[in-house]
Amino acid sequence: MKKALITGVAGQDGSYLSEFLLKKGYEVHGTIRRSSLEGESRIDHLYKGEGKNKDFHVHYGDVTDSICMNNIISKVNPDEIYHLAAQSHVRVSFDIPGYTAQTDAIGTLNILEAIRQNNLITKTKFYQASTSELFGKVSETPQSESTPFYPRSPYGTAKLYAYWATINYREAYGIFGSNGILFNHESPRRGNSFVTKKIVESIAQIKRGKIKSFKLGNLDAKRDWGYAPEYVEAMWLMLQQDEPSNLVIATGETHSVREFIEKAFKIAGYNIYWEGSGIDEVGKCAESNDVLVYIDPYYFRPTEVEILQGNPLKAEKILGWKAKTKFNELVKLMMEFELKKN
Repeated sequence: MKKALITGVAGQDGSYLSEFLLKKGYEVHGTIRRSSLEGESRIDHLYKGEGKNKDFHVHYGDVTDSICMNNIISKVNPDEIYHLAAQSHVRVSFDIPGYTAQTDAIGTLNILEAIRQNNLITKTKFYQASTSELFGKVSETPQSESTPFYPRSPYGTAKLYAYWATINYREAYGIFGSNGILFNHESPRRGNSFVTKKIVESIAQIKRGKIKSFKLGNLDAKRDWGYAPEYVEAMWLMLQQDEPSNLVIATGETHSVREFIEKAFKIAGYNIYWEGSGIDEVGKCAESNDVLVYIDPYYFRPTEVEILQGNPLKAEKILGWKAKTKFNELVKLMMEFELKKN
């Protein structure tokens, strides 16, 4: 039985990856911080109560604690490590740049060093959760593995360090280290502070009469949005190859935040139109003329990333992987999930 260690196991991707690997017959170990109360609910069904899985194990730890991570990796002796733990909110990274750097950059280094120090170089394969935010101020669209990086946030710059650290340990020590350059991927398990989740959750609350409106930032930012359960399969496939690689994982499409809002409202039974411009722009209900969406400058980033669109052709060729759930279906499943909540 293969053993896998997932850092950030209680996150969106960690929970889906755990379920995926358990179905594949893995013994799955995951790290979680004691403070991850929101995330822990995503994996409760795997290790608590009557339905708990005997092959799923949780270890409390933090990737910024090198001694802790070294001990966990030594104890688990994993065949595969999926490093998903991160401070992953781009806007928040401007408020806590130091913590973001410690978690996303040095945290990755701690794991790579633990693999080396525990003499697991020939045994353990390492997956690094890289990000489309590496491209930032893009020089071409769509972005591929050869597109130059130009990160535009503390999150992006910290992830750039982790990306190159993975390659350096691959070249210097022979570690099987792969970078998955994943573009945005969403699901009903997305964290509440992320824009897609905020949109569908807020619309559901409007529908129930709990709130009258909500606030957002840049409506014209365009992103390549995919479905998280499909993207964790790509992570796994990357570690099943004979050689490590750096691969873009994306749908190949791009859509604006504005489009996401309009489609989500439509599914909930509202038609929305826009009035005004800049920070004075509002989204109004066509039936009642009530303002449902406001612009709040707080949600703007000091340096914006206007468009991200991935070119997944290399991943399709090497892994045989292709995104199945596209934009319209993604918005529909997320919105319908929120509407079904009590």
